[in-house]
Amino acid sequence: MQIEEGATVSGKVTGITDFGAFVDIEGGKTGLVHISEVSSGYVKNINDHLKIGQEVTAKVVSVSDTGKISLSIKQAEGGESRKDKDEGEENRQKPRQDRNRNSAPRVWQGVKTEDKGEKKSFEDMMASFKKASDEKMSDLKRTDSKRGSVGYSRRGHK
Repeated sequence: MQIEEGATVSGKVTGITDFGAFVDIEGGKTGLVHISEVSSGYVKNINDHLKIGQEVTAKVVSVSDTGKISLSIKQAEGGESRKDKDEGEENRQKPRQDRNRNSAPRVWQGVKTEDKGEKKSFEDMMASFKKASDEKMSDLKRTDSKRGSVGYSRRGHK
């Protein structure tokens, strides 16, 4: 059977590593689901999401010239959390409880300056940071030039 990119395949997890899981798919071939393609959420430990012997459905992301097959469980599910048929709710990724879905996104509003009580824009803050940084660099260069050739230079040569 020919495996094509974009096809959805079923298979059984046969091996788990730190970087992903190997899945035996139809036709006796083996594909790799990279850890970043296991779930739409952050996967710290792949063992929390997959078990050896578990049946999974995955989308074929790519097939290399050498026959290596890259799979994605996340894309096969449309980016939603995986629902295990065999394992029930225990392996499902739990949604974060601290998010309020109805709240407005947090937008940076600027910072009040101490002198005038008005808000400074991001560009103003960057300009003042750059000015302070340039002053510090010129002080360092001035200190280095006073030392002359005695001592250590920034490049590590005497």
